[in-house]
Amino acid sequence: MQEPEEKKIALELLETEQAYVNRLHLLDQVFYTELMKEAKTGKTVPEEVVKMIFSNISSIYQFHAEFFLPELQKRMEDWNCNPRIGDVIQKLAPFLKMYGEYVKNFDKAVELITAWSEKSPPFQELIADIQKRKVCANLTLQHHMLEPVQRIPRYELLLKDYVRKLPPQSPDRGDAEKALEMIFMVAKHSNAAIAEMERLQNLWVVYQRLGLEDDIVDPSNELIKEGPIQKISTRNNSTSEKYLFLFNNMLLYCVPKVIQVGAEFQVHLRMDVGGMKVRELKDTEFPHTFLVSGKQRTLELQARSGEEMNAWIK
Repeated sequence: MQEPEEKKIALELLETEQAYVNRLHLLDQVFYTELMKEAKTGKTVPEEVVKMIFSNISSIYQFHAEFFLPELQKRMEDWNCNPRIGDVIQKLAPFLKMYGEYVKNFDKAVELITAWSEKSPPFQELIADIQKRKVCANLTLQHHMLEPVQRIPRYELLLKDYVRKLPPQSPDRGDAEKALEMIFMVAKHSNAAIAEMERLQNLWVVYQRLGLEDDIVDPSNELIKEGPIQKISTRNNSTSEKYLFLFNNMLLYCVPKVIQVGAEFQVHLRMDVGGMKVRELKDTEFPHTFLVSGKQRTLELQARSGEEMNAWIK
């Protein structure tokens, strides 16, 4: 007899989970444990760095090895009299939120491995030594570390497939659909964590370009648009090169620094977005000109094209 399609997918889930637990074992019990042991001798790398690289991998490993894998194995052994996995996955889903921390930390972890491999030859040698072992299958530490990042999307795909293949009258239908919804929410949570991390990283780069001025650095700000602009001086009928940063709450009117040591720009004026008015100016001598007037003062600005002007006004 042909195995039912949904059972094949459930078995694939079990097989990939076994392989995944082996990978987590390698990360937590081999890489993390051995690097930590060396760090404690004070010769390779500070203990704090090892902790930062591996984030909460130990909790993730324990959860999968001691709870989810055994539950799944038990379920597959009883499949013939109880063909269902939806309820087990529902128990798993809330715990997958722990991945948020690991995923958010991933880029930083990879940077730390690179930086400390250059700084500390013994650290690099120990990693290379572990990577040579058969269990590593010729793959790097970074490659193994990517596995938890990819695991939740993998659950989502397998479960989607499982729900699709379930017969309409299957006793597992209700549970499996609910489990899929929960996994979907966790995946969204994990993606939102990554998006937020990227936003903060980009914001930090902008703050560095502005010389980290105290009253400007605020993690809740959102950069909307930036770019060069010409400032029109009505006094002597000329223009000069300036640079704008538009945030959700303020417009920074900046001057590019000639000698770029540290900051790239000097903030000349900060205008609050609240109460700000913007309008196009029909000026034959200076095309693509618009007026920005705020509580602090009014600026007459010229864009490089009509499109660019419209983009700024919008």
